[in-house]
Amino acid sequence: MAASVFSSSLYAQLFPTGEVGRLWSDSAEVRAMLLVEGALAKVQGAQGMIPDLSAAFIHRSSLEVQIDPAGLADATGRNGVSVPALVAEFRKAMEAPEHAQFAHWGATSQDIIDTALMLRMRQTLAVQRDTLVTLLKTLGAQASTHAATPMVARTYGQHATPTSWGSVLAQWGHPLADALDDLSRVQEASLWVSLSGASGTASALGPKPDATRAALADALNLNDPGRSWHTDRGPVLRIADWMGRVVATLAGMGDSAVALAATDCQDLTLGAAGSSSTMPQKHNPVGPSALVALGHQVAGLRASLQAAAAHQHQRDGAAWFTEWMVLPQIALSCAAAINLAHVMVRDWSPDVDAMAAKFDGLGGAHAEALSFALAAKMPRPEAQEATKVLIAEAMAQRQSLADIARAAHPDLPRDLFDPASQMGTAPAHARAFAQRVAAL
Repeated sequence: MAASVFSSSLYAQLFPTGEVGRLWSDSAEVRAMLLVEGALAKVQGAQGMIPDLSAAFIHRSSLEVQIDPAGLADATGRNGVSVPALVAEFRKAMEAPEHAQFAHWGATSQDIIDTALMLRMRQTLAVQRDTLVTLLKTLGAQASTHAATPMVARTYGQHATPTSWGSVLAQWGHPLADALDDLSRVQEASLWVSLSGASGTASALGPKPDATRAALADALNLNDPGRSWHTDRGPVLRIADWMGRVVATLAGMGDSAVALAATDCQDLTLGAAGSSSTMPQKHNPVGPSALVALGHQVAGLRASLQAAAAHQHQRDGAAWFTEWMVLPQIALSCAAAINLAHVMVRDWSPDVDAMAAKFDGLGGAHAEALSFALAAKMPRPEAQEATKVLIAEAMAQRQSLADIARAAHPDLPRDLFDPASQMGTAPAHARAFAQRVAAL
């Protein structure tokens, strides 16, 4: 098995990361760091910190030079960071030492690495947003279609009261729409430029380091935090928390889909189900199961990332290294979860007949409505006890609760056992969600 399912040729389609996968490679990281080095030189040239001609040469070279990440491996192993080797190779590749000497002027490795990280995070979040919008639109259209399609709600895995399939879809969709609404705030509070030098004091960045940092932020279209954040990993945690929220919702959707497609339920038919190597009848819920697995993974990764956010002094190698190991996996897990969820929702279909049939059984879904109907002519505690007696009788005689209850209480409301009249706000809930996401 590969070290990561996301870099595995074997498991690539089980956990598909799509466009995001290309953003979390060594080549993408090197390219992002070169972009930062080039933008820094351009800004410093405009401010007179380094010669204009050298700044222009470095900036142009950062867009043209190709550096093999494998060639940086030995030095990275010794130094603990890739930037010293990157800068050395960059200067060598420029073949103009009179200009190359001004590359990486006054910056520290963490400035380059963290800023490059945020460039890739910006692209990652943009792709995830687009896929999330597509998922929400699909959920919204289905919620509108099935706003009044009755199904039995489940609490603790057991039949509860009537709801609608559209309302269930809205139950999953609203938290995703909330996350989408929050994304711009997360980006503003997290996609920060870093430029504060070796110990966060900007001591080698000239007389106006704040202006240089602000200009670099503008050049890279990132946000200026107004300070050093070398040991403040809040920006990273905020992004990971946003991704964690999305994955948790999708994992819950996957978990419910597994149950709804189970042999003894079959309320839901999955469009693409897996086969067994030995049991021909099997249609395994592969996609939903992968969503649940991604939820498990992200839960553990977030705990590790939280621990890695505690830095000692002004720089902490162990904490920083842990972040490198964990954060890409969170980003890729989130991308895979959104992709899987979109395919699952696009291809599944509710079995309306199977949903309706569950109301024709022993009638447990109507128990609450029956107890309140009986409470109109007896105290509420007595009504609940009478309902329990009627349910026990229905089970013992293997008859529907409706038949047993009407035999004992002929004056019960005519529509009492019609699920369409017992769904409460479920249809309105579904339509409100559909309307919410229609304009995305």
